[in-house]
Amino acid sequence: MRTSEHKATHRETQAPGVRQHATLARMIVLSGLSWSSTALAQAVPAAATEQALPAVTVSAGAMEESGQQLEKKVGSGALGSRAQLDTPYSTIIVSGEDLADRQVTKLGDIFALDASVSDNSNANNSWSSYLTVRGLQLDWQNGYKINGMPYVGYGITLPYEQLEQVELLKGLSGFMYGFANPGGTVNYVTRKPTDTFTASVEVGYRSTHAWSQHVDLGGRAGPGDRFGYRLNVTHEEGKPSNAVSLRRDSVSLGLDARLTRDLTWTFDGLYQERRSFGQTPTFATYSYTGASLPGVVSGRGGAFAGPDQHLFTNLQLYSTGLRYRINPDWTVSTNYSFSKVSRSRNETSLVLSGVNGDYQDSRYDGSQAHQFSQWTAMVEGRFRTGPFSHQLVAGTAWQQQINRYSTGSDLTLALGPGNLYQPNPHVYYSQTGFSEYRASDISQKALFLSDTIALTEKWSVLGGVRYTNYEQNGYARGGATTSAYSKNGVVTPTVALLYKPLQSTTLYASYVEALDGGTTVAETYANAGQQLNPLRSKQYEIGAKTDQGRWTGTAALFRIERGAEYVNGSNVYVQDGLSIYQGAELAWNARLGSQWEAGGSVMYLDSYYDKGSAYKGNRVAGAPGFVLAGRLAYRVPFVPGLRLGLDGKYTGTTKLRPAGDIGLGGYTVFNLGASYSTRVAGKDLTLRAALTNLTNKRYWGFQYADFIQPADPRAISLSAKISY
Repeated sequence: MRTSEHKATHRETQAPGVRQHATLARMIVLSGLSWSSTALAQAVPAAATEQALPAVTVSAGAMEESGQQLEKKVGSGALGSRAQLDTPYSTIIVSGEDLADRQVTKLGDIFALDASVSDNSNANNSWSSYLTVRGLQLDWQNGYKINGMPYVGYGITLPYEQLEQVELLKGLSGFMYGFANPGGTVNYVTRKPTDTFTASVEVGYRSTHAWSQHVDLGGRAGPGDRFGYRLNVTHEEGKPSNAVSLRRDSVSLGLDARLTRDLTWTFDGLYQERRSFGQTPTFATYSYTGASLPGVVSGRGGAFAGPDQHLFTNLQLYSTGLRYRINPDWTVSTNYSFSKVSRSRNETSLVLSGVNGDYQDSRYDGSQAHQFSQWTAMVEGRFRTGPFSHQLVAGTAWQQQINRYSTGSDLTLALGPGNLYQPNPHVYYSQTGFSEYRASDISQKALFLSDTIALTEKWSVLGGVRYTNYEQNGYARGGATTSAYSKNGVVTPTVALLYKPLQSTTLYASYVEALDGGTTVAETYANAGQQLNPLRSKQYEIGAKTDQGRWTGTAALFRIERGAEYVNGSNVYVQDGLSIYQGAELAWNARLGSQWEAGGSVMYLDSYYDKGSAYKGNRVAGAPGFVLAGRLAYRVPFVPGLRLGLDGKYTGTTKLRPAGDIGLGGYTVFNLGASYSTRVAGKDLTLRAALTNLTNKRYWGFQYADFIQPADPRAISLSAKISY
């Protein structure tokens, strides 16, 4: 599993003591190389509580609290925050400890243990935010949040070591968050202030040669511990397995102030700069002839791209809010966030032409920038009307997104031919002086209201509605308006029926509608830059969730109907007909005695184009028909603190494009890991190791319709963490 990349400008300002601890941790990693080569096994998700743990320590309770964590709260936008067990939609929570144990370094690996999620990402190139959920790709404009606040995810890999948890809401989120692709919404939750002082220093290594350092400080200060803080700083530099080089730096800061007993102020900020060179490119097939693809190739860094190619990204997100508790049953809150993302790209798409591996090197050299502003005000409360109790959430929201793209007519260059089985002969260094123009803007103004009514102790019903005024505009390089779409009074409802035969079990049926924000057509298509109109989607779901202490389980049957988008024979990205996704998913986790833990996940998916589509009846591109994932973990009884694990995931056959003439074969990837926790000189020490793609499996993976990528090569990751 590859690591996210950042660039911290604060590296040289670390205190001397912090640098000394980092040096000590590096020595510990080196001394642990010998045991890690024999003890590699994928670590099981460690304990996760509602606040990040002040120190990473494996204890007897760690295994007991890992797994699906159905009792934990998941953010649901306009629904407020409620436990997964009480949410009538499919959700996932991945804890920060799990990310650390598995040494996760890219988006797809966050959800590697969930069969409903397929990985299309690459941590080091501009495809880093591509992910498929239930056969639908997430929306890089609207599908990603940080602490519930929006940012544009294109090309961004976050600093996973700085996260408290990652949440995934599967399916439509129109009522909860507004316009968005129906694939789902990923919410990254950064680490929050702790009630007691916490401090840790961590050093990591990953192949082929990249070193990282991470410092985490948190606690409270001031009269009555009124002020809380949490500071995380990361630096990584070197050569990962699938790029020539990288440098990443990031800093996140969380603050809160208990201004009165009932009034709390919060602030969250995240700054990240990341520079990668020689990243593994994408492979395009829109000019491909033939029914089968060329033989698979290695995805190692430098195989197809040299140091002339780069991806530079910068992410900034700042949010602040107030929360006031009127009484034990009612609270009001308001939040504002501002985010901006910039990218400078010199990246190749190798356009394949035949089974012998011939290609044309198509280079994109340019820059893009995006910014998001959002404000939300919300009231949450509980009350009774006669025999019925109510859980009410009401609010208003405003947001604006601005997209900027490079000027110039020569952003995409044809460098010439090559062959997959020979070194890439083309070298092209970026031009300088790019400027951007305002290509599009999108704004939403919304009112929302939901009420969860408890009819009896076991039965309840949820109803919600979002009322949105929506506007989007596209502009030419000279500033002239090229497209405009606006609609007032867009209603996106949701309803659900919930039944709890036991307090630990929920059965539900839910329905939700959404409107996708209009797609901005990518530069690879003939209508590049065009802003397409929004599409309406519908989702039906029946599910069950149960937490029986030693075992948990979830199951769902679902059907999603969405307007279809694809590339036609003239290389124009169009909207035409419907795409249907229907299937079943099942997940479980169980503790087997005091040493063993096991978990599994399976998804069956039937997808097809329908109603007027030129490809009616074909399977939807990028939607695998069957996915199976599983894991096994073992706590070694004669070595206290040592845990070993193994996980694997099978992804079934996938159609590469809507025409259905080319398929990607199924493949299985295994990972091993280990974690060991002990105390040294009165301090908690945690050593971790992970070996990803254990068998060095090679395969063509789906990235987007008509785009594929080679598998990331086998890689080892090691880390040592000292906690105070």
